[in-house]
Amino acid sequence: EKLGQVDMDNAQRQVVCISQDSFYRDLSKEEIVKAEKGQFNFDHPDAFNEKLMESTLKDILEGRKCEIPVYDYKNHRIRKDDTITIYPADVVLFEGILVFYFPEIRNLFHMKLFVDTDSDTRLARRVPRDINERGRDLDQVLHQYMNYVKPAFEEFCSPTKKFADVIIPRGADNLVAIDLIVQHIREFLANRQRTEKSTSTKADPNNRSPTHPTTRRVNSGDGTLKRPH
Repeated sequence: EKLGQVDMDNAQRQVVCISQDSFYRDLSKEEIVKAEKGQFNFDHPDAFNEKLMESTLKDILEGRKCEIPVYDYKNHRIRKDDTITIYPADVVLFEGILVFYFPEIRNLFHMKLFVDTDSDTRLARRVPRDINERGRDLDQVLHQYMNYVKPAFEEFCSPTKKFADVIIPRGADNLVAIDLIVQHIREFLANRQRTEKSTSTKADPNNRSPTHPTTRRVNSGDGTLKRPH
């Protein structure tokens, strides 16, 4: 929102956000039954399709258009006929509780941020979200938190803090940290824009008003969308 990307057309966004939740793997019938009872651990690394996550991020780094799965939290399934199209962008924000857990995926990031939020705050946010948005009852939410979410955080998520380049305490309430990150991204985009304009002008010295490089994509003919540079 602070970068002014929310209301832009998807194909023209310079900054896009992807959730690790889109890469939950398909569950077996037995696992779905457990999930409906709140007895499946969605915070365990095994709950994710690690290979699809890695291949998708590599495609993004290569400038390819990608189709991201959409996960149905209420029915614990990937929506087969529903995907999100991710177009080539200058900055990709990939968020999730275990994005630093898998070494092959962790090594793809240029900058790693760990958002550190108090455990009471996490629980206070989780309860109304799961009840109102995901159709769970209070007992199920608390049971899942105490038996799966909290232990998984301590075993798998919290230790990955050591891989972070920046740790942000107080989460979304830390407006100073958010402003610093936003400014960092703005400077990166501005530098990228100046470089691309310079390249475009050199390529066509008679063009005194070169097309803004970030507002057009060139189809290479092989299904890959690439920037003009």
